[in-house]
This record gives sequence, structure tokens and C-alpha cells, in this order.
Amino acid sequence: MSDVLERLQRAPDIEAPELVAVDATDRLLLDLAGDLIAACGPGEVAVVDDNYGALTLGAVALHAAQDVRVAQDMLVGELALARNAERTGFSGTYRSVPLGRELAAGARVVLVQAPKALDALREIAEVLAASAAPDVTVLVGGRVKHMTHAMNDVLRDSFTEVSASLARQKSRVLVARGPKPARPSFPRSQDHPDLGLTICAHGAVFAGTKIDIGTRALVGCLDRMGPAATALDLGAGSGVLAAALARRRPGLTVLAVDQSAAATASAAATAEANGLGDRIRVIRDDAAASVPDGSVDLVVCNPPFHVGAAVVTTAADRLFAAAARVLRPGGELWTVYNSALRYKPTLGKLVGPTTVARQDRKFTVTVSTRR
Repeated sequence: MSDVLERLQRAPDIEAPELVAVDATDRLLLDLAGDLIAACGPGEVAVVDDNYGALTLGAVALHAAQDVRVAQDMLVGELALARNAERTGFSGTYRSVPLGRELAAGARVVLVQAPKALDALREIAEVLAASAAPDVTVLVGGRVKHMTHAMNDVLRDSFTEVSASLARQKSRVLVARGPKPARPSFPRSQDHPDLGLTICAHGAVFAGTKIDIGTRALVGCLDRMGPAATALDLGAGSGVLAAALARRRPGLTVLAVDQSAAATASAAATAEANGLGDRIRVIRDDAAASVPDGSVDLVVCNPPFHVGAAVVTTAADRLFAAAARVLRPGGELWTVYNSALRYKPTLGKLVGPTTVARQDRKFTVTVSTRR
């Protein structure tokens, strides 16, 4: 049992020398929560944003947790947890559920890998405070360099008592108790009159209800994109590009795909808020895996270039390869990226002939034509 953490892998997520399946924060959370977990009955332990299964399977293997409920925003995390559970013989010891009442109801111990965004933490705290047991202990762990006093303040909005553990191996845990149930504040919405759109967002979505500069650069090129019957917003986030395409081209069928549960929920809400719910189909999927080969005329993509805190360009490469797979010959991939990253050669290799459509010091927009 004690070696279960050593056997975990990141697959199917990308691999890189600086990326690991189990980190110091996982280990600190499991150590600090050991006695609390051991005192819980079946279904009283919950986990949020377990990266690859270390918290879930560690709670089961090391502290005898039973019927653990797990909410993971990223689909690759769910898939990795399932693979690791099968590999280590712990399949059936947990349930994957959405971030909501099904996760939190009656929970007495909750382990959380701290999200990067404060709004993501706020939504988690609101969900837990609304439905967890009155004596719940919530442990939120992260790297010291990424944790701020503002995180304490966010937790205090939903809990009466918040304290911090001592640091270990550059990780620290915030401990929250005394839930203060309140009306949830997510998803949030914001009108953008310049685009004629209302954007909706859950806490974990990049840029929230705002529209980031890169996305705006790509929206500015919509009228230059080739004719299409079907378009794919790959890595859709809050659904800005999908909604803008559907609004600009009434005859277009639009797919919005993202592996983030918060993103797909946000994109669906954005589509509904703009009266486009019947025109935009939202799918939670890893790199458009369920989209058939050669079935799309146009792909738009504002790819991520971070995995956690690490800059890893292979995160974008996977999306470019996915775009090449789903595009019909002659179809177009329009993408935007930080100009310093210089993705053009990679796009030419993975997709096809690539030209720069727009460029400044910050962002480059390219169009690649599928061979």
C-alpha cells in the first residue's frame, strides 16, 4: 500500500522532465489529513482537482478512505486517475462527480489542490460551504510561491476559521473550518457591447467573463476566414470564439470543445445567454478526440502554453495535431499565440502551409491550410 504513489503516471497527459504525477503538495495534504480521513465513514471524504489521482488513491491506500467523491476540472486528470486506479488495483474505490452538491453533501474532509485563479477557489469554497457537513475540514494545498494572502481572504468568505500549516518542501496547506452557506455567485456574466455578446464564466475559466487580448485578436480576423459549413472552437474556454462565429455566420454549425468542466459549462451558458444554444454544441473532450477525422471546415484555437506553472509548448502541439486530424483537406486552422513562442514552423509541419495574418509585439495570428 505504501508504494502506491510511486506507481502513478501522468498518462494520458503530456510528459516532460519538469512534470510529475505526484508532487510535494499531494504528499503534504495526505500527511496532514491522515487522522481526519481515518475517522471518516464511507462517502465522507471528497477531493477537488486531484491532478493524476495521488490524493484520491493516497486517501484510499494510506488512510483507508471509502467511497471517495472526486471532482476534477480537467478531463485528462479524470482519465489519469482511472488508469492509475486500475494499475494499482483501486478501481471502484471512488466516484467521479461534478463540482456541486453531489460532491460536497455530507463531506467531513475535503482535500483540494489549490487552483491558480482566485475565482476558481472561491467557487470551490462556495460549493463546499453550501453542502458539506457542519464539522467539515477543508485542506487546500499548493506551492508556497503560488499561494497568497488573498486565498485566505477568499476562504474566509465561506468559512469562519482559516489557518495555515508550516511549509514543507516549498508547499503549504490552508485549513478551513466552520462553513458559512450562502447563495452561489457562479456562473457570472458580463456584457460586451463592442462584440454584441454576453460572456458567462465559472471560476476556473481563463480570463473569466473578460475577453483576453489574444482572443480579441482572433475575433478581429473572423471576416477573413474561409467559407465553412462546420467550425470547431478548439479549447473553447468561456465560448467567446464559438459565440462570435455563430453570431457572425448564421448558417454555420459550431462545435465548442474543451477538456475543462468549468469551460464547457461556461461555453454552454454563453451560448444560451446569446440565444445560440441551438447553434453551438459543447463537448467536454481531450483534444477533440470524439470529433471525427476530416469532418470540420474551420478550426479556431487560442491554445494554452502553460501546464500548471510550467511553460510547455507541447500543450499547444497536441491541439495543432488535433486540428490537422479533424480538418478536411483545404480547411483552415486560425490560431493566436504569444509572438515570442514562434509556433509557425510547428504549424507548417503538423497542419500545412502557414501564413501570418496579423502580428504585433505581443500576439501573432496565423492561418494554416490543411494539406
